[in-house]
Amino acid sequence: MSNVVITGCSSGFGLLSAITFAEHGHCVYATMRDPRKADALHAAADAAGVAVNVSALDVCSTESVNDAIAQIAANGTIDVLVNNAGIELFGSVHLLSDDEMLRQLDTNVVGLVRVCRAVVPHMLASVDPDGVACGGTIVNVGSVAGLVGAPYSGMYAASKHAVEALSEAMHFELSQRGIRVRVVEPGQFATNLGSNSMTATAMLPGTDEHDRFTRFRGAMRSLVNGEPAPAQRVADVIYQAATEVPGQLRYPVGGDTELIIATKSSMPFEAFDTTMRAALNWFD
Repeated sequence: MSNVVITGCSSGFGLLSAITFAEHGHCVYATMRDPRKADALHAAADAAGVAVNVSALDVCSTESVNDAIAQIAANGTIDVLVNNAGIELFGSVHLLSDDEMLRQLDTNVVGLVRVCRAVVPHMLASVDPDGVACGGTIVNVGSVAGLVGAPYSGMYAASKHAVEALSEAMHFELSQRGIRVRVVEPGQFATNLGSNSMTATAMLPGTDEHDRFTRFRGAMRSLVNGEPAPAQRVADVIYQAATEVPGQLRYPVGGDTELIIATKSSMPFEAFDTTMRAALNWFD
């Protein structure tokens, strides 16, 4: 049985991952910024007949991160960390305010680093009864947005491109010290990420920018036939990434992710641009 820390567990991939790990017999520390929002998690745990430990952890606060990880580590090793907490900012890049950009990057990028910075020393210090280093596994939840810069999600895509870069760098830095690093790359799935999203204040309804953004969002849904797949599939891949040995660095998941990876890697960008516009029927 492993001790598993997961961030952003009030809904979506984090909630489902917490239940999935618990169903496989692991001790789960499900963290979230505000534990008062844990009702859905508790209901899901009760329905599954499992137990999870809920802790307050705000990835945007160094003090909150350090306090939460110290309290969890006092109970034993930290074997798996799932960095799931994140928000999504919609808006044309040239219309974003400083506060909007900083909030996006602070949550999705700096927040991830804060948690890794707190957890990695515990993983490095972990040894078995024979004195052999135990290490651990870090799973960073990225996105298909980390592989392509979609319009109206430029800053979100920038944050997820950063997750890709950080994950790859940490893989090289930590693999020889017994810590495995994985990045899961979901496409469109049915989650509550929309409740953790914000639209740039300058993207006013009724403006040409907002109308075009709305049309693009509709076109993107066509890649998944209008209905995003169940989010449990991503939770299952997160579990796979955390437990599979030897495993791999990247775990793409979702038909749209696979389509974009296959298409973008096989042609020059100009051809990819033409192909994706045709696939989306989005030429305006």
